[in-house]
Amino acid sequence: MRKYIYTLIIFLFASKAFSHTSHYQGLKKIEMDVVRNGEVIGYSNYFFESTEKKMTVKNYTKFKVELLGITVFSILSESIEKYENDKLVFFKSNTFQNDKEKYVNLNYNESSKKFIIDGSSYKGEASLNCIIGNWWNHKIFKASKQISPLSGSIKEQVVTFIGKEKININNKEYLTEHFKLKSKDESLPDDKKLNFDIWYNPENNLIIKVSYSKMGNWEYRLKGFE
Repeated sequence: MRKYIYTLIIFLFASKAFSHTSHYQGLKKIEMDVVRNGEVIGYSNYFFESTEKKMTVKNYTKFKVELLGITVFSILSESIEKYENDKLVFFKSNTFQNDKEKYVNLNYNESSKKFIIDGSSYKGEASLNCIIGNWWNHKIFKASKQISPLSGSIKEQVVTFIGKEKININNKEYLTEHFKLKSKDESLPDDKKLNFDIWYNPENNLIIKVSYSKMGNWEYRLKGFE
């Protein structure tokens, strides 16, 4: 037990210092299906460009929910993240959610050592212990706060390790670590709370599946990577 506690302390300390972008060197893309109530309704795909000290991640997400031939919910989003020396220095996104425009412009300020955010839901500073709430970066398990990639809002989060599980995705079996990610503030309205189950494969440093319930049962499910 004592050894486990010491290991956990070292793990948490290290997580604050690094973004682990080196874990994704050589990766070109991650493709994820967006699934609602068992039906694939769209995609969320990430594309990577890396050099020795810099990494750029571009995301394209598109899906829609139809009822009787009428679109009742839709997302069309593009974003770009930039890292230098393993640190986030820039993020920009433009999103149309049900034809309502949302956006985020984030820059790292060297003098204040903080992020400066201009978003559709939040404008101001953010500490460096925040992470963009995307599904490619396994540092999301170790951050205390996440920034919405759609609007720039900031939510405190609590991550709990559930256990190791074998799951099957597209006829391939993965040994994963199952995490529960929830909002720290329980007083938030249900539609504003974070409440995700996440399965992560440490062998290839990839998030294999994310599930949550909101107007149906949703999954972001790994389709492929290279």
